[in-house]
Amino acid sequence: MYWSKIATTEAEFDAIAALNYETFVEEIPQHKPNPTRRLVDKFHEENVYLIVYKNTELVGMVAFRDVRPFSLDQKIGNVDQHLDVDLCQYLCELRLLAVKKAHRNGRVFTKLATAIYRYSYDKGYSACVISGTVREEKLYTQMGFRQFAPPVGTEEALYLPMVLTREASRGFRERLREQNNIFYPGPVALEKRLEHSTLSHRSEKFQQDLTQMKTQLLNLAQTNVVIPLVGTGTLANEAMLGQLKSEFNEQQGLILVNGEFGNRLANQAKQWGLQVESMDFGWGQPFQLDQIEQKLQQQTYHYVLFVHGETSNSTLNPLEHLIELCHRNKVKLCADCISSFGAMPFSMEGLHYATAVSGKALGTVAGLSFVFCKEAPKDSNAPMYLNLPYYIEKEIPYTLPHNFVMAVNEALTAYPHRFDLLQKRMESVRTSQFANVLVGETYPMIATMQHEKMAEITAICELNGYLLHGASDYLKQRKLAQISTIQPNFEKDFRKMNELFYYVRETL
Repeated sequence: MYWSKIATTEAEFDAIAALNYETFVEEIPQHKPNPTRRLVDKFHEENVYLIVYKNTELVGMVAFRDVRPFSLDQKIGNVDQHLDVDLCQYLCELRLLAVKKAHRNGRVFTKLATAIYRYSYDKGYSACVISGTVREEKLYTQMGFRQFAPPVGTEEALYLPMVLTREASRGFRERLREQNNIFYPGPVALEKRLEHSTLSHRSEKFQQDLTQMKTQLLNLAQTNVVIPLVGTGTLANEAMLGQLKSEFNEQQGLILVNGEFGNRLANQAKQWGLQVESMDFGWGQPFQLDQIEQKLQQQTYHYVLFVHGETSNSTLNPLEHLIELCHRNKVKLCADCISSFGAMPFSMEGLHYATAVSGKALGTVAGLSFVFCKEAPKDSNAPMYLNLPYYIEKEIPYTLPHNFVMAVNEALTAYPHRFDLLQKRMESVRTSQFANVLVGETYPMIATMQHEKMAEITAICELNGYLLHGASDYLKQRKLAQISTIQPNFEKDFRKMNELFYYVRETL
């Protein structure tokens, strides 16, 4: 397997010096031989090396440097005088592009080119300059480089000053984006293009399609009322909280917290002016049901709020036990089911209100959110866009995109089979090369990993086109990253990433 990373270890730097010697002393006579057969670049301390491995053998490299003067400045004078002003805003220089002779095939050069594109674009460079050997002019040209000054060097080692611009790399980068293997817990990559629809939300056909969507959602949720909203899960939570504000006003509520989204729900409730108390069990820690019951018996609470699938640490909180507990204590239970709905079968029958979305475990386009209700809400002081009784009264008070409704209808045809599919996918994660870095719980939608070098692991995966969920601050601070199972090409993509991680682990 060929794969790329940024060099970080002493073993990698020694292999770089050996390849540097092999290429620029023995093959291209640019430097004098020495007994160590190692050539350490004069700018070594300022270089960032992108390297390519074949399994665990370093077989290719290129060095980035953005400190002036460049090596090329010293050869042709100030590079800026040869380039357009806009290209000189944030230049970098690529040097020491080298590949072992036995591995000079399209795959290695493609890996190097891909790493160059991803790294240079993500760092925001306006352009990259390089002294490209005339022997590989065709290769550089295929990568998007163009010559911008006369050749330099000797007859034995002749180089072309060349530049790669962001514009020249646009097409290649777009292709790279399409080839990315995504493991995010949303949004979901679509298997086919979302068709535009001009069907009016007031038409009879739209009403039929909407009724079909609601019926399928209620069958899946096993409850009585669903109200679709155009927006994210956060919007659905706002609507739920606005309804609770109207129903309970100054009456006390309890919010159970063990992760980022429980904290967010608590903050939203406080912004609504709800009289809520938070019961925080700690990051990823299980709810202690005896403590919750004791709390409910000691003080009068009228409702309890919690996150069912706590995405931030992949904890699945005990819905059925909480339903039983709240029923016994005559308390209304409300749940954020945004990350759990569609991931595994469960009933919302015992929930007063619950929220969900289209763009996570259901596996379709983001854009619709849902508030599920045990009984239709009757009165509300919430703003009109969040006013749930108004949605009940008007049914379609505001524009609902027909293509979103149809996308949800199509996604729902995958059930109940999709429950088994997501469960099997999660089992493959639990038994994979990642097993030793999994922490806490997992549920069929998402697994959490922790490692001292998680930032480096995430960066390596991204450089190779495997996008883990790890950019959120709450994950980075804890050295966490996540793998979600909801993307359409999970099996094929995860098999490749699993192989990659085997070799990454060997070189960390």
